[in-house]
Amino acid sequence: MAGALALQIPVAAAAGDSGLDIRQGAHGSTVTVSTTACGPDVTYGKGESELAGAFHLFEGESKGVLTGEFTLPEGTSAGTDTVTVKCPPRIKITDSYQLAAREPDGAVEAGFGQPGNTGPQLALGAALVAAAAAGGLVRMRHRSGAQRN
Repeated sequence: MAGALALQIPVAAAAGDSGLDIRQGAHGSTVTVSTTACGPDVTYGKGESELAGAFHLFEGESKGVLTGEFTLPEGTSAGTDTVTVKCPPRIKITDSYQLAAREPDGAVEAGFGQPGNTGPQLALGAALVAAAAAGGLVRMRHRSGAQRN
């Protein structure tokens, strides 16, 4: 749990001290929302992101801290998102945060066809490496023989 928290990048400090702590994950797709504004006896809340929709907040390891997370939709660009959290009896908290740039996820296409078709590429690469190693070995043996005469 501590490792996951260490990997999260704080992207919004509640400027108006709204009581929401909004953190976007290292890869930019998962957002975690925490709050203590609902009170120490509340164990559940509902949240909504303008970009990602509804999510739930539950009490975690610390009493009185509600935490929930949501995933930003694919293709979300930089900008601002607004999050609203509601918890009983009639508490409503709203805050906005800046979206961090998303890091690429997945393989880089290098022009050899589909990413799933790697067998021929690996075979060709292995053959080239083996040929280079054999050529180097022949050259080294040829030099060592020439120096003896």
